[in-house]
Amino acid sequence: MQHNKSVSNWLFFICFMLLCMIALGGYTRLTGSGLSIMDWKPITGIIPPLSHAEWVREFDLYKTIPQYQIINNGFGLDGFKQIFWAEWSHRFLGRLIGFVVLLPLIYFIIKGAITKKLAILLFVFFILGGLQGGIGWFMVHSGFRPDSTAVEPVRLVLHLSCAIALYIAILWTGLSVRTPQPDLSLAKNTVKPVRTLLWIDIVLLCITIIAGGFTAGTHAGHSFNSFPLMNGHLIPENYGSLSPFIANFIDNIATIQFNHRLLATLTVIMVFITLFVGLKSTVTKHVKDGLMLMGWAVLIQYALGITTLLLVVPVWAGTVHQAFAVVLLTTLIIALHRSRTIHTTSI
Repeated sequence: MQHNKSVSNWLFFICFMLLCMIALGGYTRLTGSGLSIMDWKPITGIIPPLSHAEWVREFDLYKTIPQYQIINNGFGLDGFKQIFWAEWSHRFLGRLIGFVVLLPLIYFIIKGAITKKLAILLFVFFILGGLQGGIGWFMVHSGFRPDSTAVEPVRLVLHLSCAIALYIAILWTGLSVRTPQPDLSLAKNTVKPVRTLLWIDIVLLCITIIAGGFTAGTHAGHSFNSFPLMNGHLIPENYGSLSPFIANFIDNIATIQFNHRLLATLTVIMVFITLFVGLKSTVTKHVKDGLMLMGWAVLIQYALGITTLLLVVPVWAGTVHQAFAVVLLTTLIIALHRSRTIHTTSI
């Protein structure tokens, strides 16, 4: 039991670090910091420039890309250092997470605190985390092209989606280690409607987060800064104006922002339907408490989204909005985990 608590605390701490990583990733995007480091050195890149000459070298490299020439031309070495440190911190945290995963994993294996199956699963998470670093560089490299001042939105969404998937997997594993058995007092027939709705909520939220990634990647939040109407229209006039129609979902600012608004609103509605059904059912107080937490979280996230839009995406609001999406997702995962009725796997 003590081992279960220690292992789950470690996994929850990794989740917290991943949350910080996602928030910092949002900050680097909003400040245009992501392209400040022009090379990818997984090992030696942990050491920042240590002399004036090294800083000048990094700055000279940055001057060769369109982002500097078009957007940041003339902002000087001090300005470069600010965006450099933001991106360096993001990459440093990623490396630190790798150590926080691997070293305790080795320790717990040696102590016999985890099963072989769990050890393999956690090692897979470690490998996927390393691959996520590669995906991050794949994203960043798209911003170095002659016609680009930012990373490609599709690659940004890929990077964000992989981070979210890894977060969900580690969080669920941590919850399962902490409470490997479901609540035996829960009746399957009673809780099944709630679980079905929770699955719908989670899928809908994940799609909303992906839509938010496209909103961020295309800077769609800097247009149509009113709510609930978009320039006086419920549906923007040029929604779906591109051909083929599928192109609107990744290139049309009006379509991208409307879709994100619509999905966010549907998420709120579905979460409150789930909350209503759950509170009216005979599920345990433990489950109802999780549902209430989910309800408050979705209200806060929706308010953050509207605030971010109306203020034209200030850095602080955009960063908090991105991070709190993961907090909301966490409450949904916890609610789903608490409502288990049949224990089918052992880790």
